[in-house]
Amino acid sequence: MSGHEQKVTVDGHRLTLTNLDKVFYPETGTTKGEVLDYYARIHEHLIRHAHDRIATRKRWVDGVGTSKKPGKVFFEKNLPESAPSWIACRSIRHSTGSKSYPLVQDRATLTYLAQMASLEIHIPQWQVAKGSSDPGTIDSTSRHPDRMVFDLDPGPGRGLADCVEVAQLVRELLTGMNLDVYPVTSGSKGIHLYAPLDATATSQQISDVAHELARSLESDHKDLVVSAMKKTLRENKVLIDWSQNSAAKTTVAPYSLRGRFTPTVAAPRTWDELDDPDTIEQLRFEVVLDRIDDLGDLLEPLAKTSGESTNPSLTSAAPRDRLDIYRSKRDPKRTSEPVPDSHGASGDELTFVIQEHHASSLHWDFRLEHEGVLVSWALPKGPPTDPKHNHLAVQTEDHPLEYGSFEGTIAKGQYGAGEVTIWDSGTYELEKWKEGSEIIAVLHGAADGGLGGVRRFALFNTGEHGPNKEPEKNWMIHLTKDSSKDSSKDSSKDSSKGSPRRGALSSAPENSEHTMSEPAEPTDLAPMLASIGDIDAVRRQTEDWAFEMKWDGIRALASVRAGMHDSSGSIALTSRNGHDMTETYPELIELAACVDVDCVLDGEIVALGPDSRPDFGRLQRRMGLTRERDIARERERTPVHLMVFDVLHADGSSLLKSTYVDRRERLSELVTEGKHIHVPSAIEGTIDEAMQASRDLELEGVMAKKTDSIYLPGRRTHTWAKLKHSSTRDVIIVGWRTGKGERSEAFASLLLAAYDKGELVYLGRVGTGFDEHQLRELRAKLDQLTRKTPPLDVPSAESRDAQWVRPSLVSEVQYGGITEAGRLRHPVWRGLRADIDPKEVIA
Repeated sequence: MSGHEQKVTVDGHRLTLTNLDKVFYPETGTTKGEVLDYYARIHEHLIRHAHDRIATRKRWVDGVGTSKKPGKVFFEKNLPESAPSWIACRSIRHSTGSKSYPLVQDRATLTYLAQMASLEIHIPQWQVAKGSSDPGTIDSTSRHPDRMVFDLDPGPGRGLADCVEVAQLVRELLTGMNLDVYPVTSGSKGIHLYAPLDATATSQQISDVAHELARSLESDHKDLVVSAMKKTLRENKVLIDWSQNSAAKTTVAPYSLRGRFTPTVAAPRTWDELDDPDTIEQLRFEVVLDRIDDLGDLLEPLAKTSGESTNPSLTSAAPRDRLDIYRSKRDPKRTSEPVPDSHGASGDELTFVIQEHHASSLHWDFRLEHEGVLVSWALPKGPPTDPKHNHLAVQTEDHPLEYGSFEGTIAKGQYGAGEVTIWDSGTYELEKWKEGSEIIAVLHGAADGGLGGVRRFALFNTGEHGPNKEPEKNWMIHLTKDSSKDSSKDSSKDSSKGSPRRGALSSAPENSEHTMSEPAEPTDLAPMLASIGDIDAVRRQTEDWAFEMKWDGIRALASVRAGMHDSSGSIALTSRNGHDMTETYPELIELAACVDVDCVLDGEIVALGPDSRPDFGRLQRRMGLTRERDIARERERTPVHLMVFDVLHADGSSLLKSTYVDRRERLSELVTEGKHIHVPSAIEGTIDEAMQASRDLELEGVMAKKTDSIYLPGRRTHTWAKLKHSSTRDVIIVGWRTGKGERSEAFASLLLAAYDKGELVYLGRVGTGFDEHQLRELRAKLDQLTRKTPPLDVPSAESRDAQWVRPSLVSEVQYGGITEAGRLRHPVWRGLRADIDPKEVIA
């Protein structure tokens, strides 16, 4: 990014980003550019929880400042008149008048807000009406929340660990009400707890329930909990703020940054993490991005289970189940059309279908996959063939994904009776989807389809009364100019003569360049990402998989200008989040001499330990270095290697749409291995054989990739899966730490050790994996083994409030690896091992 100004296109909207080098968080040096980058990378998950909720913003236009000189903050509700017209907004009636609030519906809106220094995004527990572009002014006091929230705020004398204890108490009550509870460390001082609701109660009713729950806990835990808002009552207490369930109140959105002196985030957590309150802390944005890659959105189930508003004065005509209308018009016993019980889930690629429908009047059904259904329009004249002439598109009910392959006869007397044939089908790239307003999509049709190849269409709502007298259903469809430079005859008319697949929108040759927009520069690409996989699921699937070793390093895209056999080439190394790493790893310039054509490659940068295995701890010595002297020094101590496993572009041609098998074949032809450059081969055989090979090499795990998968830049897909090992080992229990809340009668975690040359060495703690019976049984055993002094040296930070025991109990734990300090990474309890002598447990 330029330090001063940059023009970017986000979701089809042109934005100007300014002052990108401006420091927003002086204590960490975090710049405005980094804030924009964070929101661009987290947008999918933040929007999932902020969608259709009015957004108030806290803005720090000059940064948050320091503890000695805090920055000035502005609390903003109204969307300024200077804001772009494409930002969705809703007018809310307040006692002081109406205010127009933005809705954070897309990445472009989030980028605009971040450009305006809106570090914090606050949202209510209810959603506005869906589907209507202008529902008028809404009275905010009559909303129906789809989630309940509690804000646990520590008063003077209390801290985050105390909030964890109260969170466990709240969870117990809500679980007793058959509500799931999801914790979020607020990024400030406390914890937010969310529980999904079905949106049948009013905000006032939910507030009353939340208030009563808070008072109940205050009554039972007077020394710990307070429910009244007066600050004078908060001394040495944790406030349960129930008031944010009010229709007029908002809570900072999950994944929003906070305007603290360090860039912390409202971050979803697991209850396992909260089982050890002394280790819990507020998370910075870098950590949150890493967690998203490893864990996904921990709060996603909340978004899926929260209901939609059922207040008839506020809901749109859209049904709660998107296929309700579709099913209501069809009898599965009388029609051959698919009639599923529920809508599906969109896959890694979005699909489209255009069906020719000889019903009471001939028309074409234009369907785009979106949010698990096929959003549908009827085109009386078919898709337009000339950019100068738009065609009418009447929106109809959503159809199931299964309809994308439907051809046949709908029986007489049934809805839509007549003959249906597929005119064209394929995949599409979404450029813009503004609900109820505008959609732009690039369709990749079949080789023999009616579109004649690749076409770019724009659909826009006219808001005018048409034949159906419902303005929200009346759209126009436009073929963009860059779609067809050589329009042919109207294919809709051709196909109406009995050859639905014959006509095409253009007579251009099959391989002609009908690109919709300029292709992305290779250096602008983001790497394709894998989902966390399941070995059993891979075993069950019938698709062909290829397996690669999982390297414990950092991802890098390499844009290479070839210099085969000489030194004239160059490379640019880009990290997963777009940072230039070329200068940090100068030895990898060797890559330019290992290829003979310009190309873009995907790989992993690793550092090898003494045993020639990737060692992430060693790699950290190189990460982030910027001074040439430091890089040169560490390069001698810790050289790095590039494991190349994919190719995206080669010799001017994109390989993104090529299959994994074809890309790997091209890669093997393209790259010659060198001192620091390696092309590890894929593993032939079964997943079990691949995992065993990975264990034998003591690597982190396996990457499973479908052999027919294409490369989807920046997308996390299920066609690539990360499969990590879960190693197990025996350990000796040497102590335990005091539990709180639900574990006050048991323990928070166990301290673990093993013998090394006859002396006990510390291996870390385990605090997860126990059930209630195991907790009680273990505590009883531990109480019988008490000793006053520790049997080994344990770091003071880990031994605070520890109770020591004789080292006679052996157990088994599952863990993800060993840290550089010799600690078990992410240990999980598996059980006691009475069959093993403690002296046999060797580090």
